[in-house]
Amino acid sequence: MWEKRAFLLLISMTISYPLFAEKKTKILFLGDSLTAGYGLSADKSYPALIQKKIEAENWPYEVINGGRSGDTTAGGLERLPWYFRQREHNISHAVIALGSNDAMRGLSLVEMEKNLSKIIDYLRDKKVSKIFLVEMKTFPSMGSRYGKEYNEVFHRLSRRKKVILLPFFLENVAMREELNLPDGIHPNEKGMAIVAENLWKALRGHLKP
Repeated sequence: MWEKRAFLLLISMTISYPLFAEKKTKILFLGDSLTAGYGLSADKSYPALIQKKIEAENWPYEVINGGRSGDTTAGGLERLPWYFRQREHNISHAVIALGSNDAMRGLSLVEMEKNLSKIIDYLRDKKVSKIFLVEMKTFPSMGSRYGKEYNEVFHRLSRRKKVILLPFFLENVAMREELNLPDGIHPNEKGMAIVAENLWKALRGHLKP
């Protein structure tokens, strides 16, 4: 009798485990070197730190770090479909954190806006339930006019495309020597922890199941 019960229990576990696993949907962070965690170990990137915060809440999300160093908005758009071709990637939320490299290269803001708009459209087409756009700011060296127009792109897109605008995640980190790597651009471990906390404060209320 006990053998029959053990067999039924094993069958029950085999069936229920995949069902439970499927409930954990993914949050894609699509970005550049700031998202990839340039110069840091993978577990110190802000997506990895946010994953730990999610686990502390015992929420059913798993983070995908979609950061690639050097990526522009055009690069992010080009590789975005790859994440949706992965069968294990059940993406329910997406955070777009691109644009820094467009500014550093002085690329067209018109093209940058078009690329970000296409990224949002693609995510909507894939039935991503919540789409977030991180507000970006550029270096003063680009000039005040360029900086103002650059920043306006994110605000305009969030209104026009009806996505959630997240505040600049390098607040209290950018331009602070003690919180960045020697290149003065990428956060060090301490700075990245602040970046993760900045984003978490803005994201948490939208993620709560």
